Amino acid sequence: MDQELKDSILKTGTTILGIVCKDGIVMASDRQITLGEMMVSRKDFSKTNKINDYLLVSWAGQVSDAQRLSKLIAAELKLKELRSKTRPSVKQSANLTGSITFSQVRQPSMIPSIVSTFVGGFNEDGSTELFRIGADGAIIEINDYECTGSGMPYVLGLLERQYKKDIGIKEGIELAKEALKSSTQRDVGSGYGIDVFTITKDGIKKVVEQEIIAEYKESKKQ
Repeated sequence: MDQELKDSILKTGTTILGIVCKDGIVMASDRQITLGEMMVSRKDFSKTNKINDYLLVSWAGQVSDAQRLSKLIAAELKLKELRSKTRPSVKQSANLTGSITFSQVRQPSMIPSIVSTFVGGFNEDGSTELFRIGADGAIIEINDYECTGSGMPYVLGLLERQYKKDIGIKEGIELAKEALKSSTQRDVGSGYGIDVFTITKDGIKKVVEQEIIAEYKESKKQ
């Protein structure tokens, strides 16, 4: 029964990625959610979302845990801001995310919490930062590029070959699009659309919102 319950949970096979540019950060993700191992449950689910005006989060893992984590982060950051009268930094936000993730996976549960998260944002001084929070709560600052999820094998090599130091935001957007399109072509857990966001000193913007539509065509007669 336990295994049957685990197999029926909404999961995401996912491709999420982050690219550090000279003038900001690009974060992107696909839109597919799977039910168990074989069935596509949703084709239009956003895996990259604003937590508040200055923070963006992408996640890969169980949907319920990711949604709960996002709500906890938003609430805790708001409380911290009210108490201290200052806005938390991106690094402080990443540390909070890592701490919550760590505590969740250490609690005995019938259904273990498995969420890997990217946290990106801009500080009050205009600087931008990007962090990866592992499913175990480990925190790693990203200084170039990073990706995770089932689509990672199809993306990592492309990023490694095409990423350049001091890449601009516009180039970063195009690189993110190409990377996601590579994963959605071959990874069975990723697909149905892509969302791309930018983070600069001017704020967070959604710059790409595309869906993949299946089309049937008559085969050419031999």
